[in-house]
Amino acid sequence: MARKQWISVGSIQNYNLKENVLEIKCGELGVEITIISPGIIRVHLTTPDQITRESWAIINQELPIPKFEFSEEQEFLEISTKELVLRIGKNPCRLEFLSSDRWLINRDDAAKGMGWDGEQVRCWKEMPQGEHYFGFGEKAGPLGKRDQALTMWNTDNIGHYTPTDPLYESFPFFLGLREGRSYGIFLDNTYRSSFDMGKESADYYSFGASSEPLDYYFIYGPEPKQVISRYTELTGRMPLPPLWSIAYHQSRWSYYPESKVRQIADEFRKRRIPCDVLWLDIDYMDGYRCFTWDKNRFPDPKKLISEFRKQGFKMTVITDPGIKVDRQYHVYKQGISGNHFIRVPNGQLFSGVVWPGDCHFPDFANSKTREWWGTLYKELVDMEVAGFWVDMNEPSVQTATNTMSLDAVHDVDGRRTDHREIHNVYGLEMARAVHEGLRRLRPNIRPFVLTRSAFSGIQSYAAVWTGDNESSWEHLRLSIPMCLNIGVSGEPFVGADIGGFRRDPSPELYARWIQLGVFYPLCRTHTMIGTADQEPWSYGEEVENISRKYIELRYRLLPYIYNCFYQSSQTGVPVMRAMFIDFPDDPFVLSNSLEGNVAERQFMFGDWLLIAPVVYEDAKTRTIYLPKGEWFNFWTNEKHDGAFPTMVNVTLDVCPIFVRGGAIIPMRDVVQHSDEKTIDPLILSIYPSETSKVQYYEDDGVSFDYTRGEFLLVNYTCSKTENGITFEISKREGNYKPEPRSYEARFNGVKQKPSKVLWSGEIVKGVTSENELRSKTSGWIYLEDKQVVAVRIPDRGKPERIEIILGMSSS
Repeated sequence: MARKQWISVGSIQNYNLKENVLEIKCGELGVEITIISPGIIRVHLTTPDQITRESWAIINQELPIPKFEFSEEQEFLEISTKELVLRIGKNPCRLEFLSSDRWLINRDDAAKGMGWDGEQVRCWKEMPQGEHYFGFGEKAGPLGKRDQALTMWNTDNIGHYTPTDPLYESFPFFLGLREGRSYGIFLDNTYRSSFDMGKESADYYSFGASSEPLDYYFIYGPEPKQVISRYTELTGRMPLPPLWSIAYHQSRWSYYPESKVRQIADEFRKRRIPCDVLWLDIDYMDGYRCFTWDKNRFPDPKKLISEFRKQGFKMTVITDPGIKVDRQYHVYKQGISGNHFIRVPNGQLFSGVVWPGDCHFPDFANSKTREWWGTLYKELVDMEVAGFWVDMNEPSVQTATNTMSLDAVHDVDGRRTDHREIHNVYGLEMARAVHEGLRRLRPNIRPFVLTRSAFSGIQSYAAVWTGDNESSWEHLRLSIPMCLNIGVSGEPFVGADIGGFRRDPSPELYARWIQLGVFYPLCRTHTMIGTADQEPWSYGEEVENISRKYIELRYRLLPYIYNCFYQSSQTGVPVMRAMFIDFPDDPFVLSNSLEGNVAERQFMFGDWLLIAPVVYEDAKTRTIYLPKGEWFNFWTNEKHDGAFPTMVNVTLDVCPIFVRGGAIIPMRDVVQHSDEKTIDPLILSIYPSETSKVQYYEDDGVSFDYTRGEFLLVNYTCSKTENGITFEISKREGNYKPEPRSYEARFNGVKQKPSKVLWSGEIVKGVTSENELRSKTSGWIYLEDKQVVAVRIPDRGKPERIEIILGMSSS
């Protein structure tokens, strides 16, 4: 089709308001406005050639119609909700979004607005000074994307560096932040799309796609957390994952034969380095045929997996979409007989070369094919394989374009389309097929799926990682903004290959990477074929001890991390967070000028922990910016006042961690795997600062029983005065009952020994050592060197009150 000149939306000729949809005609083009909620408005450019397509990303289509007011003035139409005002200029038709207090949030570029050239669509927006842009999913480079041009087209790009774009995943969503207020825009279009955030002009930014529709959701906060929460209300939220999946994982391409995998497992247990999951890459298969085993390398996989489970290990295996053309291969035969493979326009099957050689590819755009694919996991599930890794699903094919032909034909349940539309969601729909198949095969067991390729909405089905990175200091640094922006884009379960995939890390680099990696939501060491060993003990005794220290810290923090994941499952707010999410009014958290590069090099892990990893070789000091408030050095309990940079010394075994004043962090004793022992005691690491309240969540960590009331919720409240500290435990909510246990409340930063400690009004007897404390039903001790008051009481499942009395008492 010959391209026309760009046509911009012209003047309003007429309009029609029906329920919550305003249809506007502007000559050849039109605009359809849908009020989704008080803070979300959908904008759809209508063209003469438009085709109605289902959304691949929006899963919540049934939000109740919100209350709003509509009015017409001489020069504009206006829609007002309790949070947003949309003013629609008449001549020409241009959109202007304002807050309820009439603060200008965002508006169309006056000259261009929205446009169409007969195929491509685009929207241009004014770009205010001082506005920052985040999100866009998996993108290399800095956290903020102002002045950059970005492309959404899932690409297997193994040699990526800072400027490389695009990469494996596409999230056509961004968050804008200015003067502490934020909004989001989600472009609901799966074709190749692009975002020019000021590279073309300093006056405007733009976004669009190679084909219709121009269909976007404007999402107001004003808090960044509200924007992310509302975006994930539309596109879905991560289901609560199994507890074991948030522990430590060990992988490489490839562990084989069976004896090698057993050796790795035995070394972890012998060296007392915690680990929950071992991974098998493509070499476990028979000739790279998915859903098969190489019986020479793995003669009895069911027995192997069973014995691993007795050691406390779960097994995760890889599957790819490329199905070997082999008439004796059961998956190939089923795919042919069920008409499940993608075709080309002449009706022939599309063929492409991947690991097994010539392959056909399932059409995951088709619901019957997704259902069939899900059934293929039955044998692996019956063997008790716990997790599933889907790779090469961009899809990656050995062609000049690195993917399949753009004219390849997909059957969307009766609607024929081509690969241009489906390419970016191919990985999403493959992950969906696996997730939904596992739900059918194990209805009450939470699935764990990891995917390399993704699109907005992937959080409902799978975790992601940043693909084939490199063992370099640059990639160590890159991983932080990459994971943070994926979190902003709605996917909280994200990580990068610890140590790097390509090449070999130095001992120092691996030590620094494991210190960072234990604070990735997905904590997995992984490396490629032909590289040196990359287990935690592979770099000498010093690095082995450092690795053990930080992996043990991950396990000690598992109750806290699990609660962070619970919060994400409820709100969409990421576990690993860019600083601006919690401190949007603080301009220094966006600064790249301070030594240490605040925006790029430090982050919040949940509500309470600030992580400042060391990301430069031979570093001896680390500069950290602490936002306003009280902060405690996690390792020393030294208190710091925020709003200033602080410098700390960093020997190789130190990763700076700071705790926000008011924190109540649930922890546990070290275990070698997440289900080795029940939590006893439940350690509450408390950092008193005026008054704070924290909700604690717990369930069985495995099943979906929590959706039927089998969970535990408790509120903890801590208040501090000059005379002491009061800590309260609320009554339990929910039906989940943990095994009998004790509380160990550890009050940090207490500079004097209490005169007494009360539990529910009664005096608690002091003890002389921590070992003695652990042997008592109740007791307390002051640890002067640590500035900690530790109090032990039984968890009786009812309201409790602990009072730390400081100084002289009149009673």
